[in-house]
Amino acid sequence: MSDQARNTFTSLLVANRGEIACRVMRTAKAMGLSTVAVHSATDRNARHVRQADLAVDLGGSKAADSYLQIDKLIAAAQNSGAQAIHPGYGFLSENAGFARAVEAAGLVFLGPPASAIDAMGSKSAAKSLMESAGVPLVPGYHGEAQDAATFREAAARIGYPVLLKATAGGGGKGMKVVERDEDLADALASAQREAQSSFGDARMLVEKYVLKPRHVEIQVFADQHGHCLYLNERDCSIQRRHQKVVEEAPAPGLTPELRRAMGEAAVRAAQAIGYVGAGTVEFLLDARGEFFFMEMNTRLQVEHPVTEAITGLDLVAWQIRVAQGEPLPITQEQVPLNGHAIEVRLYAEDPAHDFLPATGTLEVYRESMAGPGRRVDSGVEEGDEVSPFYDPMLGKLIAWGEDREQARLRLLAMLDEFAIGGLRTNLAFLRRIIAHPAFADAELDTGFIPRYQADLLPVAEGLSDTFWSLAANAWRLSTPRRTREDDPHSPWSAISGMRLGLNQDVGLSLGCLDETRHIVLCGVLEGIQLQGDQLVYEQHGVRHHTLAIRRDDTLYLGWNGELHAVHRVDPIAASEASHGAHGGLSAPMNGSIVRVLVEIGQAVETGTPLVVMEAMKMEHSIRANQAGVVSALYCTEGEMVSEGAVLVEISV
Repeated sequence: MSDQARNTFTSLLVANRGEIACRVMRTAKAMGLSTVAVHSATDRNARHVRQADLAVDLGGSKAADSYLQIDKLIAAAQNSGAQAIHPGYGFLSENAGFARAVEAAGLVFLGPPASAIDAMGSKSAAKSLMESAGVPLVPGYHGEAQDAATFREAAARIGYPVLLKATAGGGGKGMKVVERDEDLADALASAQREAQSSFGDARMLVEKYVLKPRHVEIQVFADQHGHCLYLNERDCSIQRRHQKVVEEAPAPGLTPELRRAMGEAAVRAAQAIGYVGAGTVEFLLDARGEFFFMEMNTRLQVEHPVTEAITGLDLVAWQIRVAQGEPLPITQEQVPLNGHAIEVRLYAEDPAHDFLPATGTLEVYRESMAGPGRRVDSGVEEGDEVSPFYDPMLGKLIAWGEDREQARLRLLAMLDEFAIGGLRTNLAFLRRIIAHPAFADAELDTGFIPRYQADLLPVAEGLSDTFWSLAANAWRLSTPRRTREDDPHSPWSAISGMRLGLNQDVGLSLGCLDETRHIVLCGVLEGIQLQGDQLVYEQHGVRHHTLAIRRDDTLYLGWNGELHAVHRVDPIAASEASHGAHGGLSAPMNGSIVRVLVEIGQAVETGTPLVVMEAMKMEHSIRANQAGVVSALYCTEGEMVSEGAVLVEISV
């Protein structure tokens, strides 16, 4: 690290967005630093912008036009008076060119030297380095040639299934499992596009896909004085689409000897490249206790809060102090390991539909109660918009306990308290994971979610009569009373349903999910009350309460661990709309069209890819739901489309 980086600084620019930007600024402010946010046009009113002391508009909407523009970020720091830049994670956090540009501009980069990023930021280079150092590697190809023929030859030599991975990134972006030779070319092309879009680098590697591995990583930290230590380990085995969902520390079942062996190997790897700052060395751990180097992330990790929880350390504060030239404050023997911590990642996505990213407005957003052993790191607030341009993570819930079971139960309580309405999320899915008996027994490996898919992603059942009755009552109770201004005591000003000489019946047609129901409420309501945002009712002598929040024409009602959006339905208008509905395959989310794979008049089979969309830095294929002929196309490559927009029509 340069001599300039040894100087103190008083103003910090965070070259990122969302929860990590908020989290970095929280510590920076606590240390007396002023903070500068950067934002795209889309993020002008985002939470991280509101929390910063100053904010600079980068323009554009996509990451490639804003958060990945090195020149704009350097200019933002210079124009705002920031003396240092924290890259967060993702985006340019592992880009050696960015680190060099920051230092060339006379600014302090809160990360490792560019040379370390060069050595470890590329998965291929890192694997070669570890191979020469004698660290066990998973069989694979990490070479420079990037043509399909080279990858096909390597895959045949390694043996299917294989895993394609972007050399410059992480977080599941640019990563594909390939089961058969005939699928390799398409998977490679798609992974390269995702890698280019997310990291500005399309280079790939391929390695053997290890079955039933555990994903265990070591948190390392090094200062500018040659000291390096490991801060225990994290288990990150619960994943979907190669992206972490649940992380915990320490890793269940590790012996002190194995922890020390993995930790010392990670420290040797960091010291071999002159590492400085926070980093993570990731390993695959098999059932026999053998571990294999996967990669090193030369940045702060999403899951760093669980390490903070079991050590009592603030890793962002360490990053700031190390960047200012201070030595590490403790030795390896002094690293604490107290209790257990578990973290879950809260995403705007639809688990029932292959985890498709979700976009929209957070009409309801209620975080868990604060308290001992409870932490929420989020980047959004109620009323914020979730756009299709960035990663769909909303935040993280972290629970600490004196042991794993206490942490697990505390996290379950936090998930029960959390409420989100206005878009789909994985909140209920997370609760099912943490509540699952296999998770409680720490049966962890990367195949956990597929293995227990029937439990974690149950087939949706119709809403019960009790739900509809509660929805109708909550709707009626939450409807504002409209009174006559000239005579508020008139019976005509009431909405009780009273009609002279007739029963006091009120009929409501309501819709929720894909269901509609006509409910008749009879007479005066008994045993049901709306107390603030809680609907209180009795059933079989037991008193219950559930969340019931009215937002204009939508009622958000808590039921079986989820917050359901209930709408008033006009049966006649709905019938007319269904008869005049436009047929065809529609966009499952907001996004941009990357490729149109078919032409009008082309015959297709069920499952044929028709259109490739990009949303939240991931590609999604729209496939034919039946055999037929393409009769119409309503999209073009490069076009932005909204959720529900018809893209392709197929005639039988």
